[in-house]
Amino acid sequence: MTPVSPLRILVVAPERHALRQPHPGGLEAAVWNRVRWLRRRGHRVELCAAAGSDFLDGVPELQLPTPRWRRESDVSDTDYPEGHRRRMAEAFDRIRVRLEHAMTRVDVVDNHSLHGAPILWSHAPGVPVVTTLHTPPLPEMVIAANALPASAPHRFLAVSQYTARSWSSEGVDAFVFPNGVDTTQWRLGPGGEDWVWFGRIVPEKAPHLAILAARRAGARIRLAGRIGDEGYFAREVEPLLGADALFVGALRQQELCDLVGSAAVALVTPMWSEPFGLVMAEALVTGTPVAAFDSGGASEVLAGLPGTAVVPAGDVDALADAASALARSSRRDTVRRRVREAATDRHSLARRHREVERAISVAAHSIPVPAVLPSAPAALGLGTVGDAVEAVGA
Repeated sequence: MTPVSPLRILVVAPERHALRQPHPGGLEAAVWNRVRWLRRRGHRVELCAAAGSDFLDGVPELQLPTPRWRRESDVSDTDYPEGHRRRMAEAFDRIRVRLEHAMTRVDVVDNHSLHGAPILWSHAPGVPVVTTLHTPPLPEMVIAANALPASAPHRFLAVSQYTARSWSSEGVDAFVFPNGVDTTQWRLGPGGEDWVWFGRIVPEKAPHLAILAARRAGARIRLAGRIGDEGYFAREVEPLLGADALFVGALRQQELCDLVGSAAVALVTPMWSEPFGLVMAEALVTGTPVAAFDSGGASEVLAGLPGTAVVPAGDVDALADAASALARSSRRDTVRRRVREAATDRHSLARRHREVERAISVAAHSIPVPAVLPSAPAALGLGTVGDAVEAVGA
């Protein structure tokens, strides 16, 4: 892959949480890693994110307002408090004006926001924008995307083939660029007897079903993550905690790697259309097998990898049986090493970021990229995405 010239890049993060460890979710972890990697590559990167984020560099006009909840019990990962969208609109207007000036204009915007405004910056003020689609279709973003003229310098990327298909049904086509794992940070672990579940504690991630599956298998499970829905945690998760189900809270990356790498198996229990499921790739690169519900992009992320099992979403008995079998196999060091090697080959962050870097460079130079979806075999092989970007950038 040919070298990419240094660029001036504005990375726009989601504003719900500050971008720092312990990461509040996979989306924030992915953007945090993106900024860090692009800077190491020599690009001049500014970050637009919530106050308190790493990498803000003391530029107040690039700070985004976080949601201001009146009561702790109202805090939600899916809704916004009254007045928040107005504050966000004001912040985005301020940044748009900043992009119009020669001294603060950038070569390209790397957009991960869940709002529509940054998408429209590729039309006015006409800055090239690369938007990564991390979620199922969101109405505000769909409206903005469909409002763009064909001539706008905009490129859409999706974190999975499943996500790309979902957005395509709304008229928004994207190349598939899956998320990746920093395999220098997520190291091979020794395994152990306990099971593990980690992620955001919210209804759509359904950690309570992981507890039930472990209990039916007679295994002890540890859960780690940020509580994103206090009501759900109090109703569905906390009553199930005990000697065989321990909640250890939100952990920094090093601690989380140690926890996951010392587990016999990781359970992943999405009860929504999971766009990617970074926790699956993270667990696998520690050598820990993964048993997951077949929801959204889960089967795509795990397809063909050793040490994995996918069962029907919501089937706790099937999950318990699959996880038990994987846990038994993970006691052998050779199995764990094979699981890590295969996952690293598929989901290495360095590989993913090199591909994305080329896509950002292509967009910065306004080279047309046909917005078509790769075939499913190509997406699962993950080898032709970078080749496609290389071709259009040649």
